[in-house]
Amino acid sequence: MKKIFHLHVENKNSDRLVESIKHEIRKYIKRERTKKTPEGFHFWDFDCKFGESAQNAQAVHQADLGEEIDKANSAKWSECYIEIIAKPAKKPVAPAKVEETK
Repeated sequence: MKKIFHLHVENKNSDRLVESIKHEIRKYIKRERTKKTPEGFHFWDFDCKFGESAQNAQAVHQADLGEEIDKANSAKWSECYIEIIAKPAKKPVAPAKVEETK
């Protein structure tokens, strides 16, 4: 998903717009997670970018998108750019436990 969201629209409450943006992001991530992963992968990971425009978007963690949207709203941005790209990922391999014998 690569999309520009307007944070201030005439005759609409900006708090409700922010909540609808967050809802759309959560809905998109949930939909992507339900897709079948390719052979050999365990889950979907997400590369996310956030900024005032596509040119100055910075990489952010998926869990921090809501906070970034709130910061943009409080900074009175007119719009924000959000990019979320799903990629398959593998679970990290846990190190083997070594048992000590005495």
